[in-house]
Amino acid sequence: MEKKKILVLCTGNSCRSQMAEGYLRYFAKDKADVYSAGVETHGVNPNAIAIMQEDGIDISNHTSNNVNEYMHIDFDFVITVCDNAKERCPYFPGKAKKFHHNFPDPAKVKGTKEEIEAAFRSVRNEIKEYCKQFVENNLL
Repeated sequence: MEKKKILVLCTGNSCRSQMAEGYLRYFAKDKADVYSAGVETHGVNPNAIAIMQEDGIDISNHTSNNVNEYMHIDFDFVITVCDNAKERCPYFPGKAKKFHHNFPDPAKVKGTKEEIEAAFRSVRNEIKEYCKQFVENNLL
């Protein structure tokens, strides 16, 4: 069976889409090629890298990519993980099924190091559950 191609889109491709890419790769194993991109590029957030590492997922070598870099790929699924990306998502021709879930942006949280880490952890856990369900419902 041919691998499915999944694109995860966010505003800056720095937190939520990076975490989702990490978990989708983990849960989908060899059933999918997973990409993530943003309508802008903000670099991969160091807090996202640290919080994913806690759960045994290494996203430290991920890059922050602009969605326009992937216009030539015929995706099976496009998942937007924030409302801004959903509104600004370019049109993808072809068969891509669109999914949307607006996760809170942990990078916008202000407070102590502990409060910020707790926000990242909470969003990470939401994204992990979403990705696990997505793979079970669409790939297995």
